[in-house]
Order: sequence, then structure tokens, then C-alpha cells
Amino acid sequence: MEIEEISILESLIINSKNILIIQDIDGVCIPLVKDPLTRKLEKKYIYAAKLLSDEFYVLTCGEHEGIRGVNRIIERSLNSENLPSQEGLYLRGLAACGVEFQESKGDTSFEGISKIELEFLEIVPDLMRKKFRVLVRDLFPKLEEEAIKLHIKKSICATKFSPTINFNSLFELAKNDCEKIKFIQKQFEEMMNEIINQAEFMGLKDSFFLHISPNLGTKDGKEIIKISTPNDIGSTDIQLLLKGATKDAGVLCLLNKFLGKTKGKMPFGEGFNFRDCPESLEEKIMLCKSLIKKEDMPLIIGVGDTVTSQKNKKGNDYSRGGSDRSFLELIQALGNEYNINNKVVFVDSSDGEVFRPSTKANSLAGITDKDDKLKFNIIFQNGSKEYNNWFINIANKRFEIKNKN
Repeated sequence: MEIEEISILESLIINSKNILIIQDIDGVCIPLVKDPLTRKLEKKYIYAAKLLSDEFYVLTCGEHEGIRGVNRIIERSLNSENLPSQEGLYLRGLAACGVEFQESKGDTSFEGISKIELEFLEIVPDLMRKKFRVLVRDLFPKLEEEAIKLHIKKSICATKFSPTINFNSLFELAKNDCEKIKFIQKQFEEMMNEIINQAEFMGLKDSFFLHISPNLGTKDGKEIIKISTPNDIGSTDIQLLLKGATKDAGVLCLLNKFLGKTKGKMPFGEGFNFRDCPESLEEKIMLCKSLIKKEDMPLIIGVGDTVTSQKNKKGNDYSRGGSDRSFLELIQALGNEYNINNKVVFVDSSDGEVFRPSTKANSLAGITDKDDKLKFNIIFQNGSKEYNNWFINIANKRFEIKNKN
């Protein structure tokens, strides 16, 4: 389903003088899979991203480094641990929802984090493993020890800035038992809240929050878990994130770096990071308008796949969320404020291994609704493969045009 003609978007990307593409990763250029360790990335996509240079950034809740990091996927895709750093083939951009920045040769940096916060993050995976083992033994008493160890390895992501519990491995064990799946979701949400409480006990009251993916928005400052139904698996993972690490904050950090490279000066300052960002959408827009001139603001293309909309039980309102919603909404709002034709691109990730609402029946149910302020300009119904083919083509065309000029 294309809300607008793709040719319009192609023309904008190929011919615009000042352009910035900000793109999520999982579900967009990589199909969603139950086991994150099996993720794959197309080789041609990696080279296409390099062609776009500083005009392209990724913005992901995953991480660059570590055994589950996107950098390992790139190395496997290119069959080399050295080539990506030598030729600058790593994906430039922000990981851990805006915390860790990486250049194309793999140089990473992060700011705004204290030593004690990093030390606490190091112990979180062990806290998760203990609770995981107890829960699995209660739910699946016949499961052998070796199988439990395998599920621990698949489910607990010991990432540096965003330790994560992924439910998909246990969902497979539960098969079609919806009540068991709901129980898994609720128990792990409780487990992660216990970890938040432990952080507060250690003096880190305002350091962390839980990012639930996908979610149904927020209530009282906390993300709402999406409980499984027969038609939608609901939330599949929970991350412990540093407070302030949201994708909309990431947009401002990337915009700051982009303008630093293209205009020679970072409008928000050299050391600007996710913890310097104002919280509300309105405040973020005000910050931009106060420090970025219209002639400097690029045309921004935002690309994501995790957006949710679920009708409430009373049927007169919707709960809206999804880990990509906030950054896409900010990009759309900046386009409106600056009178620039920013575009929001949605990639239908329902063709992966993780069941999600689909657009293929020309329906947006479960994703968006008629009253949703977030409007998609383009939808790639056939998922990452269709998007990647388009992206590769566009990157090559823009590279050719720029070289001619």
C-alpha cells in the first residue's frame, strides 16, 4: 500500500540538496527473527548505505557492539572482521535508543553516563538469568538443564547499555497457549520492574526506565506492555535503558552531528547528548527553532516498522505506541514547523518470524488509525526485502547525481 507515489519520494531523495535519512534497523533492513543471533543483512545494502555517507544514519534500540551487535552481522555478511573498519562499512548512527554513536569505521562514543550507572548495567544480565531460570522451571517443569541454558542464551541480551529480555524463545515453547504467553509477558515485566527497584535502592532512582517493544504508549511515565491476543503476539522484549534514551532524543543528537558536518557548527553544542534533550515533543521543536535556521534544516526521511494503535475496551479511544513512533512523530512535526516536506516511511515487518499486524490486506488495524496524528507517506508492504531493493537503488542514483554535480 502506497499512501503517496514512491516516485515522489525518490525524486526528493535524488534531487534534494540538503537531506538526512534516519532509519531503524530490525524489521526495516533486517527481517524480524525469533533468535537475534540469526539476523542477516544483505551485502548490497551495506555498500548502498556507505554511498549515502553523512546523509544516512541508523537509529536503533539494539547495539553496535557485542555478540548480538549489528557490527557482527555486518562482519558475517561481508565474511570479514577487518574489511568493515578498513572501508568504512559499519552503519553510522545511534544505538541503544540514542546512547552510543558510531562512525562508519567502527569508532564509537557515548556521553552523559556515570560510572556507577555503567557498573549497575554490568550486573543486570546476572539478575535476569536467576529470575529467568525460576520462571522457566515453573512454566516448563519437564525442560532439561541444557535446554534451559540454551533458552537463557537466546533470551537474555547482555548488551552494554541496554540489557534486554526477549520472550520469543519461550513463546516457541508455549506454542499457541495464549494464557502461557500472557503469563510470560507479565512475569518478565514484573522481573524488570524489580531490577528498577534494585537500582533505586542503590541510589540510582532517576537513572533507568523500561522500554517495552512493541508497546501501547505510556501512562504515568511508564510504557504500557502490549498483552498477547489471538491476532497479535504483543510485546516481545523489554530493555533496561538509561533514562532519556528515546529515539526522538536520538533524532536531535543525529541532527546536531549532521549539521556539524554539513554546516561546520553543531547548533546544540559539541557535547550535546541524549540527557541534554528536553522531554516533550513541543520542547524539542522549540529547541530546534531557536537554534536551527530554516535554510540549514535538511529534508528528513524517517523509516521505521514498530508503530502500534489499539482500540481501548470502551471503544472510544486508542492506545498508541511503538518504539519507532516518537522519532517518526518528531520528524513529521519538524517538517510541519519548518514547512519542509519531511517524509515518514513505514516498513511492514509482519513477514518475519515474529507475528505482527499486517498491511497486506490493505488494513492498518493494530498499527495506526484514522485519528492518529502520525501519518505514513509511504508503506512498504512486502517488508525488508522490498525496502532494501528500493534503498539500494535510491542510494546508487543519488550517488551518481552528486558525482555528476
